[in-house]
Amino acid sequence: MQHYAALLKLHCFTRAEVAALTGSAVSAKTLLTEYRRRGYVDHVRRGLWVALGLDDHEPVASRYELATAINQGAYVSHNSAFAYHGYANQVTYEVSVTSATEFKPFEYGGLDYRWFAPRISAGVASPMPGVRVTDLERTVLDLANDIDKVGGLEELLSGLDAVPYLDPGRLSQYLGLYGKQVLYQKAGYLLGLFPILRLPESFFAECEARKGKSVRYLSADLRPSEQVYDKRWQLYVPRRPLSFLSQGVI
Repeated sequence: MQHYAALLKLHCFTRAEVAALTGSAVSAKTLLTEYRRRGYVDHVRRGLWVALGLDDHEPVASRYELATAINQGAYVSHNSAFAYHGYANQVTYEVSVTSATEFKPFEYGGLDYRWFAPRISAGVASPMPGVRVTDLERTVLDLANDIDKVGGLEELLSGLDAVPYLDPGRLSQYLGLYGKQVLYQKAGYLLGLFPILRLPESFFAECEARKGKSVRYLSADLRPSEQVYDKRWQLYVPRRPLSFLSQGVI
């Protein structure tokens, strides 16, 4: 157990990091094989390992640490970032990871790790060692942009219902970097449903000014009978968008 304490401190690690401890790639391979046999470490995916606790033999790294360690520059995003910030409405067994380097989806510890291509580079924070995650404003916009790919409309609205505040300056910055007219439409409509966010009218005026002339659909998952046309945002939206929330119906 000469190197176990060091690996435990790292939580999750690559073979190269183990080689730096042992002095060579050969000794690192030998150590990992032996430690895995003894239940000290586990193999997550190609190139990534995690330390296990001696008492419960469970990974000491969280799903967020593992997601961040998948490759250089990877970070937690979308519904997983919502969960990290404490605003996920449902238990999910999928971990959304954004990185410039694509990776194949994989399963570890009952969780499915899924890759997303980065839309913008801003809005990524490191709130604790070993974790990179999109901030709340970037998370909301990513979810709005990919609304039919991850989480879904109900999950996004339920999360927004619990969010007390969003920074309008960050929202405007990220929307400008995205540069998508449809995202201005979606953001204006969705965030306008929640006055508690205290977003100024100037933010919505900006969204309206940059929304373009195209008529869009908020979500392709909605049936025609479930939608109405919102003239301000030029969007087909749910007839009763917040009908499933405790506050009642809008």
